[in-house]
Amino acid sequence: MTNFAPYDEPVWGSDVMVDVLRRLGLKYASLNPGSSFRGLHDSLVNYGGDDITMIECPHEKIAMGVAHGYAKATGEPMAVVLHDLVGLLHATMGVYYAYIDRAPVLVLGGSGPADHARRRPNIDWIHSANVQGEAVRAYTKWDHEPRSLASVPTVLARAHRIAKEEPRGPVYVALDAGLQEDRIAGPVPLDDLPRLAAVPSPVAPDPGALRSLAERLCAAQRPVMVLGYPGRHPDSFDVLVQLAEEVGVGAVETHWRLNFPNRHELNVTGSTALERADCVLFVDVKDMGKATQRLESTTRRLTSRLAAGATVLDLGFNDVGISSWSEDYAELVPTDMQVTGDTAVALPLLLAECRRILGGESPKRRAEREDWRTALRATHRCTVDGWRRAAAELADRSPVSTSRLAAEVWEVVREHDWVLTAGTAAGWALRTWDFDRPYRHPGRQLGTATQIGISLGVALAHKGSGRLVVDLQPDGDLMFDVGALWVASRYELPLLVVMFNNRAYYNDWEHQERLARQRGTPMERSSIGMAIDDPAPDFAAIARGFGWWAEGPVTDPDRVRGAVRTAADHVLGTGRPALVDVVCQPK
Repeated sequence: MTNFAPYDEPVWGSDVMVDVLRRLGLKYASLNPGSSFRGLHDSLVNYGGDDITMIECPHEKIAMGVAHGYAKATGEPMAVVLHDLVGLLHATMGVYYAYIDRAPVLVLGGSGPADHARRRPNIDWIHSANVQGEAVRAYTKWDHEPRSLASVPTVLARAHRIAKEEPRGPVYVALDAGLQEDRIAGPVPLDDLPRLAAVPSPVAPDPGALRSLAERLCAAQRPVMVLGYPGRHPDSFDVLVQLAEEVGVGAVETHWRLNFPNRHELNVTGSTALERADCVLFVDVKDMGKATQRLESTTRRLTSRLAAGATVLDLGFNDVGISSWSEDYAELVPTDMQVTGDTAVALPLLLAECRRILGGESPKRRAEREDWRTALRATHRCTVDGWRRAAAELADRSPVSTSRLAAEVWEVVREHDWVLTAGTAAGWALRTWDFDRPYRHPGRQLGTATQIGISLGVALAHKGSGRLVVDLQPDGDLMFDVGALWVASRYELPLLVVMFNNRAYYNDWEHQERLARQRGTPMERSSIGMAIDDPAPDFAAIARGFGWWAEGPVTDPDRVRGAVRTAADHVLGTGRPALVDVVCQPK
């Protein structure tokens, strides 16, 4: 794309808006075209001189997904521009997913014009609302609609800093079409923009409370920590390892972010260590229940995995930023002590407090601590051995078992500097790959219709880095947004997609099977409305139609590695996307 700037000084209101976005450091703006922001679009293309790269998407939800994935991978917001009202309504699911996943996104829309006399008949009316932000107010951190060009810089600066303030999330600003398209009457000062947009210091914990928490943690005989979002800050990855090793704390991942190396001997995710713990420390966890409750899915019966009498500690944002609409915070877990603070600040302070306490311990207490470390190491080895045995039992199946899929892809991926996007092949990648760096995985997907968009954003974040970006892509998810494949080809994203293709919406199919067993209804009818078959989509052919290199469908497990290696070589050699369609067992 040629850098093009026909004029150097702002002439139109939308030129000022672009100047603000450039000074805020925005590098990308994803969008699906819309007339309500035609002024902003023209200024981005022409006045902006391509300083902000436009990422054209076939649907607004994909545009949101790209920004969501980019934010997870970089910690920085990108802009999403939405045609209002209809574009905003298309994007609402993506906005909600970004909200519950704490992803900072600057969502922009066009509204009005507010002056009714300037509205085109019908179209400007049906694309406007009394309060545009009402459509997403329940799941954004903040929204606004500036009424004058002079207020645009302060509104956008505030929106940008609010999106980046922890806990992070999307914000929405509607930019009036009239303001966009008016000639400016005079200069709009932007000199104060850096100070207006400066993000305040993070929330630090109360020193006395943190000291007390450290004392309780160090006094425990069998401590375990449950990790939610601390890995959003890359330095926390190493701090958590030091805390685990020095205090002797087992680590249980929730996988909302990559918080702890999976092959570390104190990582006891997937084991019974939580049930044996006499102290459980939650670290930046929103939903304490999911990691600590045992679910009988058919009856919806829950039982706690926490041992009777176990001390429960919590370090994180707690009720800061809690929604009065979405219940993503889940059920309260009785807690003995909660310390509010940003773990990016609090974890190094907690480690220092623990080191102070450990320095004065008796030889007997140090020996007891080492005994628990030894038990945790044994638990880690036993858990990993169990996964290996389970994988070996399924290795020769055709279609390909999920564990074999993950293993074969790993044998290729391990040869490179790599990143896994959102999907984990039903958790098998998290069990068998080596997640040894904080950037290896920005966190798991949030459900069907979230993964391909997020994966595009992660690939965009790593474009030019030389890293191999890998998406273990479920078929059901791609069926929602198959047009997203065009985006990767158009913008030459270094994305290797390996289809986790079980030809079904199997997560829901499994629920129907459970109910069939409970109710005595025919098991063979549980597939109705669930199968993605007859006809089975040819994802390789679809991808080739969008300009990808593609191979498949592959059903022989012995062919997977070779196909993935050829695809990886294509991605790394050309910088362009490739897809391998692997037909898999249901789970």
